[in-house]
Amino acid sequence: MTVSSLPCWVYRSPRKQEMYLFLAEEGAFERVPSALLASFGDPMLVIELELSPQRKLAREDVNQVISNLRERGFHLQMPPQLRPELYHGNPV
Repeated sequence: MTVSSLPCWVYRSPRKQEMYLFLAEEGAFERVPSALLASFGDPMLVIELELSPQRKLAREDVNQVISNLRERGFHLQMPPQLRPELYHGNPV
């Protein structure tokens, strides 16, 4: 692990498809607000990652995730916004 890298554990929500919770420490749910955990459901571990500014994440800015993990101990990745007009041939 380099100085600028950070380990993180990624959990998925069983209730909300494509919602993920990144934690700075494995199983450190005490730093996550209880209301968020209640709506998230029972977190299911997906992967352990080593984050660094050079690492690309599919839908999140890695620097923002690292910042949130260092400041709050967690980062919540929301599901993508669906835009029904894109699927019905309507102009944007």
